[in-house]
Amino acid sequence: MKGFFTSNVRSAFAFVLCLLASWLAIGADAQAWQSAGSIRGVVFDKDFEVVLPGAEVLILENGQRTLSGAQGDYAFGELVPGAYTLIVSKAGYVRQVKPGVVVSPGRLTDLDVWLAGDFTDMEEFVVEDVLSGGTGTEAALLDLRFNSSALMDSVGAELMSRAGAGDAAAALKLVAGATVQDGKFAVIRGLPDRYVNSQLNGIRLPTADEDKRAVQLDQFPSAVIESVQVTKTFTPDQQGDASGGAVNVDLKGVPDEATYSFKAQYSVNSQVAGSDFLTYDGGGVGTWGKDDGGRDIQFSGPGPNDWDGAVGVKEGSAPIDFKLGASGGNKWEIDRDTLMGAFGSFFYERDSSFYDNGVNDSLWQTSPGEPLIPESKQGPGTPGSDFNTALFDVTSASQSVQWGGLASLGLDLDETQLGLNFLYTHAADDKATLAEDTRGKEFFYPGYDPNDPTQDGNKDVDSAPYLRSETLAYTERTTKTLQLTGEHQLPFGEFSLGALEFLPPLVDWSLSTSSARLYQPDKRQFGASYVPGTEQDSFPPGSTFITDPFWTEYKPAANINVGNLQRTWRDITEESDQLSLNTKLPFTQWSGEEGFVKLGVFADDLKRTYDQASFTNANDFWTIDGDLTLNVSEIFATESHPLVAANIDVPYTGTQKIQALYSMLELPLDERFKLIGGMRFESTRLKTELSPESDAQWFPDEGAGAQFLADADPSEYNQDFSQDDLLPALGMQFKASDQFSIQIAASKTVARQTFKEITPILQQEFLGGPVFIGNPDLRMSELLNFDIRADYRPMEGSLYSVSWFYKDITDPIERVEKINSLTYTTAVNYPEGHLFGWEFEMRQDLGRWHEPLDGLSAGFNATFIDSQVTLPDDEAAEFADPDIGAPMPTRDMTGAPEHLLNLNLTYDIADTQIGLFYNLEGDKLVSGAATAAKNYYIPNIYATSVATLNFGISQKIGKHTKLQFQVKNLLNPEIEEVYRSEYTGGDVTKSSYTKGIDFSLSLTASF
Repeated sequence: MKGFFTSNVRSAFAFVLCLLASWLAIGADAQAWQSAGSIRGVVFDKDFEVVLPGAEVLILENGQRTLSGAQGDYAFGELVPGAYTLIVSKAGYVRQVKPGVVVSPGRLTDLDVWLAGDFTDMEEFVVEDVLSGGTGTEAALLDLRFNSSALMDSVGAELMSRAGAGDAAAALKLVAGATVQDGKFAVIRGLPDRYVNSQLNGIRLPTADEDKRAVQLDQFPSAVIESVQVTKTFTPDQQGDASGGAVNVDLKGVPDEATYSFKAQYSVNSQVAGSDFLTYDGGGVGTWGKDDGGRDIQFSGPGPNDWDGAVGVKEGSAPIDFKLGASGGNKWEIDRDTLMGAFGSFFYERDSSFYDNGVNDSLWQTSPGEPLIPESKQGPGTPGSDFNTALFDVTSASQSVQWGGLASLGLDLDETQLGLNFLYTHAADDKATLAEDTRGKEFFYPGYDPNDPTQDGNKDVDSAPYLRSETLAYTERTTKTLQLTGEHQLPFGEFSLGALEFLPPLVDWSLSTSSARLYQPDKRQFGASYVPGTEQDSFPPGSTFITDPFWTEYKPAANINVGNLQRTWRDITEESDQLSLNTKLPFTQWSGEEGFVKLGVFADDLKRTYDQASFTNANDFWTIDGDLTLNVSEIFATESHPLVAANIDVPYTGTQKIQALYSMLELPLDERFKLIGGMRFESTRLKTELSPESDAQWFPDEGAGAQFLADADPSEYNQDFSQDDLLPALGMQFKASDQFSIQIAASKTVARQTFKEITPILQQEFLGGPVFIGNPDLRMSELLNFDIRADYRPMEGSLYSVSWFYKDITDPIERVEKINSLTYTTAVNYPEGHLFGWEFEMRQDLGRWHEPLDGLSAGFNATFIDSQVTLPDDEAAEFADPDIGAPMPTRDMTGAPEHLLNLNLTYDIADTQIGLFYNLEGDKLVSGAATAAKNYYIPNIYATSVATLNFGISQKIGKHTKLQFQVKNLLNPEIEEVYRSEYTGGDVTKSSYTKGIDFSLSLTASF
């Protein structure tokens, strides 16, 4: 298989290079040098975001003027090369002056202009980059795409609003080749979290997620986002772990003129409205999502006692969902050479979700060729023996509040621009879950009736009993970032170096301090097992009696120290201080084309603090009389069940230091052909220092079994990992014409381990929960990346693109499940992995084809991905063992969908906008196959294909207000995971649920 990938890569590159050489030869002979240039563009109404016909466009230097056409388009031809000033005006609009519009020999310069309504008498001035906030339109983002040194795709505030994308995670799904994992984390071209670098205004952010070193994109609402930009190829001025790509959430900046906006939205979900919404006594989120101390650890005197508070769910009323937002900003001309601007935004959102149709089953295969059966827990899994199953029917409800604000300041001092940004977001989520296993007994005792005390299933009370598990989880997430940036043109004169004419150097820098916190106080997990009424022998012989049904403890682990109730406190904080400094030396080469040399340094100093405290009702054996309808947790909470500290937790501190130097060159060889290349040196250091409690367990090696951590030397579990990398990148761009271009790129990047993954400690989120054990031998992954993209832009409003990409991965990090003396997950390096695929993209203003279709636009993108990893020899040997009978030397990479598809259709007519958006995400591997100690087999688990359809319509009401109605998730598909293996037959459901349909109505006022 490796030879297949290698030969295809070589063949593809040979074909492209031959094709490129042919185009260069043909183009050199076929096209004559054109001495004159031209300017074209489209004039837009900024307030209504539509084209603006009848605007006058004047070239100040030569007096040429024209009016924009029916589609807002204008053009000037046969212009002498040089710099021009364009003045664009129309009655009722603020005039725009565009100086320094460069016309090159034989080149077409594109310049789109946005005119704002003339509501106040304001002096016009030129807007510099650091004060500019106009990158959220699709036209501006297309220009950014075509001028970028790397392959870039973007989605702006304009399209986000139409699609109903409420945050950065939802917006990312509109980008070709991009999706999200767990609704939060970026996945680019099939590569998940550790292969994707997420940034905010170009600043690398910390994360407080327990398992991932990835930023949770759902915490950035659309109210503060100008655009989400995805760079899919690595250049040396990017982070070295941008293997799948780099996601940059570009925040809103200072507007061009005084602008104020207010928005209110009401929404409802079809599964929340009218539901028996789950909550609990003391549950819910407060107005500002801040715990008032009611969830603090409870002590009375020197030791623990009976604790207050609910331990299980109850039915309640559904909350009301709404959003509020306000923003405003302006610019002021202090004097002739000084411009200052400010922008502020505040948002507040409440949301909820509910489903009562959830399923979550654990299955395995006990003999080759046999169908999957319920996985047995804490026992052999045969009638008459003691064991539990995990075939849960799930009801879940959550309610959340999120609020925050953005403040931006900008200062333009002629050749110096300074910017200051502060973003604060706070989100609180309260989730109540009820999971009941009533199907395990039916599987092992067909025809089982819990009300018939004479049945064997009722006599074997400990064989697959009815189970009830209740979870109450309240979580707060807070992110803060303070960013200071600067751009300077240094006061140096021009100089020559051979055929290169160097211009004054440009310097940009950023200083930032950021923090992320996850605070989860008093997560409660309660388990109960049902014992039905049974027929018992009595005296005299031959007589019987019927016992009363009752509930008793269900312990999630066969451990005398673990009770049926766990209450856990977690507090995770990451703090990051970051510096970047870049120097750009622009030049013109022998034919007058512009290029640059770029040098830079980068440093990120990150510290994580992880703290956890767990408590349980150890040695607490109890019964409560009642039948299946009894809310046993409600009664349990009123009884005496003292809690004690579990002493199994592993608090730690972790540090990650990344330092880098880079150099980069963009060299145009002629007007059509450009080389981009360079090298990045990046140093990584990961360090963990643990403070384990007395009963925490560690695994010095897999075969040694569990030992008490207190018996180990700290040097055996504290970790200190370091690695230095040279990361080269080489690319080329070929513009056959102003409408057609090809980009080719090759690079080397890395992917890092997390703190949790390198520490050989038994770690649990809660007592009896899933176990994770780190791997101190885990290495960083290395990736070789190859990309080719061809773009065709025949006219304004059109884009046709095709891309091919290939990733060769050495030591890919995969998480696998192991089942020995206990079931646990760990991270391992697989020998190698490969991922390749195709992207297709089309955007078309249909009115350009056929005038009656004016205002109708269509967009389409599709990505097809093929991935695989090679299993280690020992793991492959386990699956090939005759007792397992499921040979599998390779499998798909986890998290890589087979395909991604986006379709959108928008229609603008007068003051009305209509949009229809369809998204399809293909099957993807969630968890790789595993074997159990009894030679049992657990197949691969896949998330099945999910399709979503969103609809929106907005109507301008008067000059300043807009009414918008949206319906999201119209298809309401089943979110399903399945067991899949050629050795177990067809797909078998692992889990499933639906999200419901969201309806919203919003009113926006802008001035």
